[in-house]
Amino acid sequence: MDSILKFFSTLSNAEEIISTGGLALVTLIVFAETGLFFCFFLPGDYLLFLTGLSCSAGIIKQPIYVVIACIVVAAILGNYVGYYFGKFVGHKLYQREDSFFFKKQHLVNTKAFFDKHGGNALIIGRFLPVIRTFAPILAGTVQMKIRLFSYYVIVGALLWGISLTLMGYFLGRIFPQIIHYVHYIIIFFLVVTTWAVIKSYREMSKEKHRVKEDGK
Repeated sequence: MDSILKFFSTLSNAEEIISTGGLALVTLIVFAETGLFFCFFLPGDYLLFLTGLSCSAGIIKQPIYVVIACIVVAAILGNYVGYYFGKFVGHKLYQREDSFFFKKQHLVNTKAFFDKHGGNALIIGRFLPVIRTFAPILAGTVQMKIRLFSYYVIVGALLWGISLTLMGYFLGRIFPQIIHYVHYIIIFFLVVTTWAVIKSYREMSKEKHRVKEDGK
């Protein structure tokens, strides 16, 4: 039991992911978090930032362009897995009971976000935890055309993978000592992403309430 808990603790810790598995594990985590509904808890934004930072510090040995390529490809492939999962079995998630790995409310909130932003949810949602995982699944569930889906997915993956990774990389090059303040960086990202998610959900709740009021 202790080994299982340690395993999941490692998967949810960006520093552990990078120090334990390097680029290979980072790539796997990005793929899982962007395509498998039960992996929504995995780190996303700050993992990319810390990966870029680690690359600049020499902790990750591969060149930055190889790192970014792996992240972008993993994000795209993960989304395709999520899309086809949603297309064939996504509707069954609405009947699934809540568990540690799945909360129906995550699906409901993502659907509201998807209804509001349409295909752009696949781009905007890249920068929002949970929505990043469920948006491609919803796209498959509503049978979005694969060509349109591909466009949004590729654009979103490029923006997300390049911007956050290069941000960490160049800050690490300019301020090498920043590597010693990783915990503060993680806290900053958690605060920002949590605020963004809460703000989005509140806006969606207000919109749904307004629609109900207009329908009366």
